[in-house]
Amino acid sequence: MSHRGAFIVIEGLDRSGKTTQTETIQKRIQEAGKEVVCIKFPDRSTSIGKMIDSYLRSQSNLDDHVVHLLFSANRWELASTILAHLKQGKVVLCDRYAFSGIAFSVAKNLPPINLAWARAPDASLPSPDLTLFLDISPEAAQSRGGYGEERYEKEGMQRRSQERISDGKGGGKGTWIIVDAGRDMSAVTEEMWVHIRPLLDGLDTPVGRLWD
Repeated sequence: MSHRGAFIVIEGLDRSGKTTQTETIQKRIQEAGKEVVCIKFPDRSTSIGKMIDSYLRSQSNLDDHVVHLLFSANRWELASTILAHLKQGKVVLCDRYAFSGIAFSVAKNLPPINLAWARAPDASLPSPDLTLFLDISPEAAQSRGGYGEERYEKEGMQRRSQERISDGKGGGKGTWIIVDAGRDMSAVTEEMWVHIRPLLDGLDTPVGRLWD
């Protein structure tokens, strides 16, 4: 097995600081002299991503099953790209991944969107080597700017998603770490960095696959 880059995912509820932390960690990795590629899901620049963007902004309505499959398809659009970057020895840093998609869909409490159904479309996607879940209460998230601008940013939905998100974790051989995101941003960054730094020199193991 040739040396490859690490696949790192930053997960969390809306307004948990995912995007800010992803940008901060990206700079840290670059300063450490490593190549890093950042991907944000959903990727709203693709054809499928534009449909998702319209839905999230409440500009269109779609069946919940269709929405879930679109989110999964959006991840599959970039699966080969992720694998290519890892093969080149680059760190792939992802702002959200399959775990959020599963949690939000199951949190809708709409049969037959149960955990097994929600996980199925993402089976065999590349599995992260490390997932950092930024845990924050819906109340604390509401106090942050921009909360409530998109369809899923409602307290009830966020609370149910918080309860469900760990249901979709794992599925590969990667590590899942819960980080208290209600603290000072710099303290959160430092805790994340402790787990990320050891992976920057790459891995000699094959890329895992979700749910395998």
